[in-house]
Amino acid sequence: MVMVVKGSSGGIEMDLKEISKQAEEVIEELLDIANLKPGSLFVLGGSTSEILGKKVGTAGSLDVAKAVMDPILEAIYKRGLYLAVQGCEHINRALLVEEEAQEKYGLEVVNVIPHEHAGGSLQTYAYEQYKNPVMVENLKGLGHAGLDIGLVLIGMHLRPVVVPVRLSRNKIGEATIVAARTRPKLIGGERARYKK
Repeated sequence: MVMVVKGSSGGIEMDLKEISKQAEEVIEELLDIANLKPGSLFVLGGSTSEILGKKVGTAGSLDVAKAVMDPILEAIYKRGLYLAVQGCEHINRALLVEEEAQEKYGLEVVNVIPHEHAGGSLQTYAYEQYKNPVMVENLKGLGHAGLDIGLVLIGMHLRPVVVPVRLSRNKIGEATIVAARTRPKLIGGERARYKK
């Protein structure tokens, strides 16, 4: 069903059920590949404007955010992971996490509440869904895997060494996606052996 989505730049036609299905396929495939342990930090960055085929920051939509976030949150919670949702540059890319994750990882809390025009629609919607939401300045490079919807640059939040993950789908809506997992650094030399 195609709906007219109200974005900050007016109405845009978009099939929200299809967007939700795409988000579900992407997150399930990525989490299966990444094989994260419960309690791991998963980083999400995204632009609903880009999903709608517009320039980042020009057509934010809470309707699109809901369509994307609901399947992602369900998959994250089902696996016992923590979701860190990156905000836009207007809040210095601060991240939304559950207070439990902030305490576990010793992250520095900052005082800001995301909204559509400073934080973005994905972070704003997630903030309303979290039990005990807190905003943190950064993840200190502790993210175990991540999904970037719309090329909003989440790499600074991931652990070294980042490994790109090629998924069977490379877009959600009109937004290009980049997926990644991390692995421990390889040390040693030519005689060293490594776990697979």
